[in-house]
Amino acid sequence: MPHSKSWVHINDRISRYLFISSAVLVSLIILCIIWFVGIQGFSTFRQVTVLEFFTSSKWNPGNGQFGALTFIVGSLGTTLIAILLGGPLGLAGAVFLAEIAPPWVRSFMRPATDLFAGIPSVVYGYVGLTVIVGFIRETTSSSTGYGVLAAGIVLAIMILPTVISLSEDALRSLPGTYKEASVALGATRWQTIRRVLVPAATPGILTAIILAMARAIGETMAVQMVIGNSPRFPGSLVNPTSTLTSNIVMEMGNTPFGSTWNNGLFMMSFILLIIALILIMLVRAAVRKGAVR
Repeated sequence: MPHSKSWVHINDRISRYLFISSAVLVSLIILCIIWFVGIQGFSTFRQVTVLEFFTSSKWNPGNGQFGALTFIVGSLGTTLIAILLGGPLGLAGAVFLAEIAPPWVRSFMRPATDLFAGIPSVVYGYVGLTVIVGFIRETTSSSTGYGVLAAGIVLAIMILPTVISLSEDALRSLPGTYKEASVALGATRWQTIRRVLVPAATPGILTAIILAMARAIGETMAVQMVIGNSPRFPGSLVNPTSTLTSNIVMEMGNTPFGSTWNNGLFMMSFILLIIALILIMLVRAAVRKGAVR
């Protein structure tokens, strides 16, 4: 028995050190990525001013023009449209699955929603290219149909599984006493959902929306296929433009490493990293708020 206990103690110590080492290694890898991308990105400002990079919409590396405002606005615009369209629709789907749908419907729709999340982004892009872009071209004054609107609609469809799944989990994790107390006070089902359940699940719903934003702003292939990939400031929702991710993919392979052009693309990557870190911090804040409540 003492011998077996000593082996258990040794195994516990080995496991503890293994987990600590893994955590330290992952942290170092993340820090190295941030450091490398940041160093390369900030090298841009040796030849380009910070003001020009962030406020100019003229991107023409051949003429020494490195204004990234077009791509920043394109990324934020597509993400905003995606959240405005996909957020409410996803929340409605979550409420339906959690509180309204009969068990047999939920047993079918929840796996279908999870499967929906596994579809490759290129498939979404192809559907957007053949259906959404064509529809926009026929119903608006746009000559091509490409633009922020088409990209936003595609992203809204792509983020639906994230919003639905996480929001439904947040609603179903609420104590049953919330609903019982509301009904006992004379509230109807819809009043209970709107005034009790949804507000109580707000931290989880916010987490779902923030993670959906992170998915939308970091998406590349689907956006690249429907936005037009033109380095021009979007005059309207149906004019071809570009985003940070699509421009990086289009140009990174054609630039010499260490050039101002290449460093400018690294700076765009660093901007995306910072946005992702901010969104992660917002998720942690929402989780802490939910724990306090």
